[in-house]
Amino acid sequence: MNHARTIPAARMSPIQITTARLLLDIPPPEDAPLLATFDDVNRRHLARWEPIRDLNWYAPESYGQRQQQAIEQFAAGSALHLVLHDKATGSVVGKCSYTNIVRGPFLACNLGYSLGAAWQGRGLMLEALKAANHYVFNELGLHRIMAAYMPLNERSGRLLKRLGFEREGLARSYLCIAGQWEDHVLTSLINPATVRV
Repeated sequence: MNHARTIPAARMSPIQITTARLLLDIPPPEDAPLLATFDDVNRRHLARWEPIRDLNWYAPESYGQRQQQAIEQFAAGSALHLVLHDKATGSVVGKCSYTNIVRGPFLACNLGYSLGAAWQGRGLMLEALKAANHYVFNELGLHRIMAAYMPLNERSGRLLKRLGFEREGLARSYLCIAGQWEDHVLTSLINPATVRV
């Protein structure tokens, strides 16, 4: 299945972040088939790192609903759900989300991300997260980005280390992934511009 499309010059997205090879945005509900195809192609590849989802998650109408929610959550300041597109082909290569955005004295969020099987090993997620983290710190004004990964996911651990995330501890039985409660390494990245108030 082909999950590429031409990216219009003016996307119907409330945000666009560009890098050398990628466009990051919040696609409109009309792009639901593109996102459904990405999930279909990568479901087996990503299954060991994600929660078990019921079949309703994969229903065509669910994708449009989630994209509308993503736009609303961004407008409300509670989350930033980005889709990564290859600039050359328009293909969806992955996703990254900054969720549970908390203001007040915390100014923090949780980061999650996934990359399609065909796009592994090219440094694309590193490129995407450098730009997205910069946006979260400098445009959203957050102080801390928190990310957790399963200890056996060494690739994810190396990625976070390259981005400057520091290990803060190990949380036992932290998230239910692929039907099992899994320990996770807890890390964070601090906005250097907000270290001093």
